[in-house]
Amino acid sequence: MRRVIFSTESGADLPVHVAQKCGVQVVPMHVIMDGQDYLDGLIPVRDIYDYYERTKKIPSTTSVNSNEYHEFFTKIQSDFPGCIIIHIGYTSRASSSFQNAVIAAEEFDDIFLIDALNVSGGLMAIVMYAVALLEAEPAIDPAHLIEKIESQVPKSRLAFLPGSLDFLRAGGRVSNAAYLSGSLLKIKPLIELEDGKLVSTKKYRGSMGRVTVKMMHDYLNKYNIDKGQLYFLYSIGLDESIKKQMDNIAEEAGFQHVTWIEAGAVISTHGGPGAFGIAGLEV
Repeated sequence: MRRVIFSTESGADLPVHVAQKCGVQVVPMHVIMDGQDYLDGLIPVRDIYDYYERTKKIPSTTSVNSNEYHEFFTKIQSDFPGCIIIHIGYTSRASSSFQNAVIAAEEFDDIFLIDALNVSGGLMAIVMYAVALLEAEPAIDPAHLIEKIESQVPKSRLAFLPGSLDFLRAGGRVSNAAYLSGSLLKIKPLIELEDGKLVSTKKYRGSMGRVTVKMMHDYLNKYNIDKGQLYFLYSIGLDESIKKQMDNIAEEAGFQHVTWIEAGAVISTHGGPGAFGIAGLEV
């Protein structure tokens, strides 16, 4: 039986210890500051915010290029001879990474690409579903495995509140950015993934503590999320009291497992400090 290897981008915010434990291969995306290229996962997120405080400039992010994917896939096949690679990729609607992976994969056999149409915790939820499925059914036919993973793509629901509108606007990834204009005092836009695009779907007003509670209830009322697993994501600067509130609400709602994910450099560059998000798979 040939071994199946899952891969994804650093924009999935998969913690290093989880990736290592589950055997998921992660290719880094990029953060650019003053023309210097840094690999996501190797640059401390705190450096991004320190850079902003020092220069008032917001870093930019770039995708994984096709040459990097070629090297990445080559290394996987070298490390795991004869393996089948299933790459679960960062949404193609907000980055050129997936298309670059498609270009690179044309030179290989037995690499299958799935556009997750999601980012961060929404992408991680699909990756971890795939890992759990393969662990439960190690003899599953690869074609059936891919089909089942693809079935989860439209079920993955990510919603988040940026910690800084300056960072969000500068990133240029929100498709209806005009919705963010006007008076922004104490206005916190809810950002969701719709058909792979980052879209502002609602505006909240008030403190982050009050808004996160409202957002959490709205999310759980809107989506029938599998009670087996819920993901909370945050960037540096989110108040600990908010984390406790969210844990309490999740417990009251009957979630069996809650995983907190700290956003990496790429996602933190778009969300800004103190961002909060929720992700899970609908049943």
